[in-house]
Amino acid sequence: MADQHANLTWRDGQIPVSDRFDDPYFSLQNGLEETRYVFLAGNDLPARFASGFHIAELGFGTGLNMLTAWFEWEASGQTTPLSFTSFEAYPMEPSDMARALQAFPELAPWADRFLDQWQGGQCDLGTLHLEVIEGDARQTLSGWTANADAWFLDGFSPAKNPELWGSDLMQQVADHTAIGGTAATYTAAGFVRRGLADAGFTVTRTPGYGRKRHMTCAVKP
Repeated sequence: MADQHANLTWRDGQIPVSDRFDDPYFSLQNGLEETRYVFLAGNDLPARFASGFHIAELGFGTGLNMLTAWFEWEASGQTTPLSFTSFEAYPMEPSDMARALQAFPELAPWADRFLDQWQGGQCDLGTLHLEVIEGDARQTLSGWTANADAWFLDGFSPAKNPELWGSDLMQQVADHTAIGGTAATYTAAGFVRRGLADAGFTVTRTPGYGRKRHMTCAVKP
């Protein structure tokens, strides 16, 4: 089973890099601020938060995006559970998650609550209902029966992990998005934007975070 889990190298002792995709799990500048900029602001969150809100994600990684969303969910005064579903082909060991998340002390209380219970699969954390569906999203997403209000498209770089950005998968994302729902990603690769547009999204290229010139936001009309 070892090859079904994340194989890591640590850069500067705290930034995990995927050996399989030769790509870091989060921004080398500031992973937390990039998550807030790309995935929260890119989906107009937390302004859209409401009871029953459901976020879905391609690529769970360290759990950073989930923890950031959960932090903002509670900070916005929500008391009902946020639903968060992530699709992850190569799950990271909890001990590696804990090591990586030490880089974000602001999230430590949420990381501790998560890691105290996390054993994979599903996890009920009161104000967060988390499900991580393991396996290739090209197979697992089609069998998912829910719809998301917002998508975090956070696979490794399209140049290194093109499987997670193909047009068929973008169509599945669209098929599992509520009307008026959104998607956001750090990449502005042309084939990704075309795939989202062909799937029925209205796609916008916007300024990216840090050194990245552009990113992509999409709305399902």
